[in-house]
Amino acid sequence: MKNKSYIGISLIILIFGIIFIPRIVDRIKNGSVVQNDRMSLSHEIINEPSLVKIGPAPKFELTDQNNTKISNQDYDGKVYVLEFFFSTCPSICPIMNKNMVEIQNEFSKNGNFGIASITINPENDTVEVLKKHAAELGVTSSNWHFLTGDKAYILGLANKGFNLFAAENGKVNGGFEHSGLFALIDKQGNIRCRKDNQGNPILYYDGLEKPGVKAIKEDIKLLLEE
Repeated sequence: MKNKSYIGISLIILIFGIIFIPRIVDRIKNGSVVQNDRMSLSHEIINEPSLVKIGPAPKFELTDQNNTKISNQDYDGKVYVLEFFFSTCPSICPIMNKNMVEIQNEFSKNGNFGIASITINPENDTVEVLKKHAAELGVTSSNWHFLTGDKAYILGLANKGFNLFAAENGKVNGGFEHSGLFALIDKQGNIRCRKDNQGNPILYYDGLEKPGVKAIKEDIKLLLEE
């Protein structure tokens, strides 16, 4: 009985080889091994543009450190990074500011790059305060605008417009809390980002850690070349 079983298995293997191996060899020759199967999904992901287009950035109009009205239209044709901060922040803002200066210095010679830093504490961060703050940070770019305006308008822009958390909270040190993320906007006014290792859009960049700063600098370069 065992011999008959071995003979049967051998015949099955032989028939499989005769029918399917030539087909596999043919697909390899034609470069179509993974076409029309689940593996082709990975192939499509790899060949997608490296930066995802999330959608249009919200419109805004505020006043900068030079007492000039600045809107999103002033950034048309420019790649820019946007953040929410406040000048008296005792925690994450100094780190964000330092990293944003590093980004500024990286692209200081490119007139098509800009930065928008929007205060969430406009009652304190007047035009004069922001001008002094910019000088203390070492801001040299004419395209880096520190923006102030109505508090309710700015908090709405952060939370409902960009979905970047910002809120007044008298129980925390400094009186405000907010996200430490940077938004990246392309020349056409669209929010852009890269994907994570699972293929999901990251939406915004970590403005506190070096990997996030490194990533956004790499992606700014890509957008400037578009």
